[in-house]
Amino acid sequence: MTIDEIRDNFALLDDWDDRYRYVIELGRTLEPMPEAGHSAANKVQGCVSQVWLEKQIDRSGGAEPVLKYLGDSDAHIVRGLIAILLTLYSGHTPQQILSTDAIAVFDEFGFREHLTPQRSNGLRAMVERIRADAREALAAAS
Repeated sequence: MTIDEIRDNFALLDDWDDRYRYVIELGRTLEPMPEAGHSAANKVQGCVSQVWLEKQIDRSGGAEPVLKYLGDSDAHIVRGLIAILLTLYSGHTPQQILSTDAIAVFDEFGFREHLTPQRSNGLRAMVERIRADAREALAAAS
């Protein structure tokens, strides 16, 4: 699924209860994270829910590495937010990640008004974690 498909599906849903159900459904599509991925190193700090992001760096494609992620949470809505985030970022180069403003995309969907402050802070923590990984991968590649 692409971010444009998610955007189109979201636009079809007027009611926020339906939008939340869709986000939860997206969370169910996440690739399962092996139990070993639920480690302290993969835990995202700053989230009220338990959130894990496991990074894999693929250097087989040539010049720039590609960052791939598995994500998981103990909260259904957060799993859906992770699914949207990974649609934006997973499988992309560090340069692509750093040039994509995920918070602007989530704002476009209307999440700023419909997430609790704690969830918004957690979302920002996940975005910052992935952007820090991208900066680190770029530094290591140069």
